[in-house]
Amino acid sequence: MFSAGRRWGRRQRALLGAVLLAAWQAAWGQLRYSVPEEMPKGSFVGDVAKDLGLQLPEIRDRGVRILDKGRTQYFSVHGKTGHLVTAERIDREQLCERVQQCVLRCELIVEGQMQVYGIQVEITDINDNAPNFREAEKNLRVSEMTAPGSRFSLPEAQDPDSGRNSLQSYELSGDEHFSLAVQAGPGGDQRPELVLAKALDREEAAFHELVLRAMDGGDPARTGTARIRVTVLDANDNAPVFSQAEYTVRVPEDVPVGSVLVTVTASDADEGPNGRVKYLFKKIAERALEIFQLDAEIGAITLLRSLDFEEGNSYELEVQAHDPGDLSDTTKVAVTVTDVNDNAPELTVSSALSEISEDAPSGTVVALLHVQDRDSGANGQVRCSIDKDIPFRLEKSYEDYYRVVTASELDREQVWEYNVTVRAADGGSPSLQSSAVLALRVLDVNDNAPVFLEERYSARLAENNAAGALVLTVRATDADWGQNARVRYRLAEGRVRGAPLSSYVSVQAETGALYALRSLDYEQVRELQLWVRAEDGGAPALSSNVSVRLLIVDENDNAPQVLYPPAGAAAGSGAAWSGVELAPRRSEAGALVAKVVAVDADAGQNAWLSYELAKATEPGLFRVGLHSGEVRTARSPLARDAARHSLVVLVRDHGRPALSATATLSVVLAESVAELLAELGSAADEAAAPGEPAASLTRWLVLAVAAVSCLFVAFLLLLLALRLRRWHRQHLLPADSGALRGVPVSHFVGIDGVRAFLQSYSHDVSLTADSRKSQLRFSAASCCDTLPARPPPDEPAPLLGDQDLAGALPADSASAPQAQPNTDWRFSQTQRPGTSGSQNGEEAGAWPNNQFDTEVLQAMILASANEGADGNSTLGGGNGTMGLSARYGPQFTLQHVPDYRQNVYIPGSNATLTNAAGKRDAKSAAPAGGNKKKSGKKEKK
Repeated sequence: MFSAGRRWGRRQRALLGAVLLAAWQAAWGQLRYSVPEEMPKGSFVGDVAKDLGLQLPEIRDRGVRILDKGRTQYFSVHGKTGHLVTAERIDREQLCERVQQCVLRCELIVEGQMQVYGIQVEITDINDNAPNFREAEKNLRVSEMTAPGSRFSLPEAQDPDSGRNSLQSYELSGDEHFSLAVQAGPGGDQRPELVLAKALDREEAAFHELVLRAMDGGDPARTGTARIRVTVLDANDNAPVFSQAEYTVRVPEDVPVGSVLVTVTASDADEGPNGRVKYLFKKIAERALEIFQLDAEIGAITLLRSLDFEEGNSYELEVQAHDPGDLSDTTKVAVTVTDVNDNAPELTVSSALSEISEDAPSGTVVALLHVQDRDSGANGQVRCSIDKDIPFRLEKSYEDYYRVVTASELDREQVWEYNVTVRAADGGSPSLQSSAVLALRVLDVNDNAPVFLEERYSARLAENNAAGALVLTVRATDADWGQNARVRYRLAEGRVRGAPLSSYVSVQAETGALYALRSLDYEQVRELQLWVRAEDGGAPALSSNVSVRLLIVDENDNAPQVLYPPAGAAAGSGAAWSGVELAPRRSEAGALVAKVVAVDADAGQNAWLSYELAKATEPGLFRVGLHSGEVRTARSPLARDAARHSLVVLVRDHGRPALSATATLSVVLAESVAELLAELGSAADEAAAPGEPAASLTRWLVLAVAAVSCLFVAFLLLLLALRLRRWHRQHLLPADSGALRGVPVSHFVGIDGVRAFLQSYSHDVSLTADSRKSQLRFSAASCCDTLPARPPPDEPAPLLGDQDLAGALPADSASAPQAQPNTDWRFSQTQRPGTSGSQNGEEAGAWPNNQFDTEVLQAMILASANEGADGNSTLGGGNGTMGLSARYGPQFTLQHVPDYRQNVYIPGSNATLTNAAGKRDAKSAAPAGGNKKKSGKKEKK
């Protein structure tokens, strides 16, 4: 009972020690497990999650895995259970040849922590290999003269297992002449030898068959056998002897292939064939057999392939020398391989980030690297370094693991991507290097507000702009990237003249284009001051503001406004103004009469006004100051100057195009107020008198002349066509034919011996006109067969008489009475106009006092007279109708007007138009009262 309790205490202490050892190893980043070899794939090795204190969700989220170092991975971590399991079938003899304790190492990385843990797994041996003889059959040649007790070496068995599972003993069976002796080698190995126990007799037995059995200590034990065949020969007294019991050689691993490493020599005292020695490998590993070659004749050991210190740094070879009598000797050859710096450091990126935020704190792990050098000594000592001009540093993590961490804060706006180069150099001479490049992209953080390209913006916009017109474009840039650099624009709140600012302008959110939403008026709003905000798309968003000043540019859209004289009725395109000013008749030249005051709502040049006298009743009497608007007398008034004058002053600005307005001033030349009132009273009476303005008369006359001209041209074309037709017919008919029979003889008139057909029309025109109304009177249509002969110079020749008219017209036409003029349209004797100045100024019907209007009227009358003289009118008008009777009737009777048909020559005739109206009306052709121009005022005097 006591002994059982003591055993239980020992087990507890052992278990506690194992647990403490595992905890200590885990605390220092080391985990150690043990697993037998030849376990199937997926076999349990250890509970990594439990030993490291990791929860199952952490294993899935943080990426726990075994690091790959470019060699076969024998272990893996199960993602669901966190167990370390085998990833391949493990053969201890293949991995750890001639190694007593086989330990495999691997590294476990927790990527979320950038932490590496070392794991050691001991591979325990199982008895899976039986002892094996390289030579399954051994032939020995022994002389019959060999003395008992002689020893002969036997082939050794090889068992790759270790411990008790390796080779433990040999057994020999088969013949009483031989026995087995086992010698211990320098390394503790067993060397079987065949001992001659009884003298041989070739005549008794020429051959002896023996069986050598090798056994290991496994449970169950495994064995291997080799057959020994001994041939009895005649006498061979001496065995070969090596010059050295052991050969030692040191060679560098870069020795060329085919080089002789060492030459072993053995001598035999026999002569002749019995003294001839041959060499062979008695004991050699399989790997060494591929590397070394032994020359059987001279004993030279040469190199078959390159040595690699990292694969094997020492080899032990046993060389046997034997003679033809199978007498032999054995020596040991120890080959030591020295390291050469032929391997550059291997730099492996175990784990690395491809992206890092620019606001990552200093010390953030970016990458985990593993470095190793297969060389040894100084050749395998590796130093790692990193560039100095980047914000990263290198830290050693665990054994040959390094971490790349941030040394300072990052700024994506300065450097958005890093190529971090980590260099590893060994301590060899010359040193070998390797490097690894980490591509790291810096992720953006919204740490930069938008920045406008200009500190402030200003633009000029002409007023009366179209709604939606582009004013300017503001532009802001953001040093960030992606959504953080996406800038949107908006207007800051504000009011203009009580209305929201957004009703005047708007900004396009994406482009920053500023548009005017309405037509702006400089006279209302001359300047808009607003703020535009640029905001990025980060979270939280950053923004900045910029001031925008919009200046409204004036356009000439306002005509001048006349403040004095006060406003009157509108006339024409501009505004008309009326006023009455008194000017003394005895004023000197330059005397101030009035002042026109005007303003312009525009600004600048558009509001710069100039004044000029556009129209005056008496040109040259008054003048207007160009910039002052003052109306002054240009000369002293004369006695013949009218008492009342009308001045039209044109006020024009300097815009493009210029706008203007007019002001009408009535200036009365009077010495007293009573005289002024009397003049104003007479003006009122004239305004009350019935009649049509002179401008209306002029307009109607122009229309009449235009109509007559059009009809005249049409008549000419028709007459030309008729004459061409008749001319054509005369040339087609013979002279004596009766084609013209029935035509009155009076239609043919002989002129210069040529028979011609003439048809003439004459017009009697008389004009009665004054400044208010004009009348035209037209007689009935008349024609004559022939033109009368030229009368004597002392008496006028009538153009067409009543008798001729009666004879030329048909009976019904001649008998039709002529309509008499309507007396309602006739003027009284006092209303009949004469030339300018021929009548009293007080009469309502004065001849137009404008010289230009008078000249136009005379020109139109002359044109009408010429038209009638040509005899080509198609209107059919008679005497004195000007061809207008069809439209205006006989009411427009022109009287007391000089006859403009005097001395009018009719082409194709020797007749001259004379004043027929005088003969018809038995009146003189010119009772108009002469052509003298006198003012009304002077006539009164």
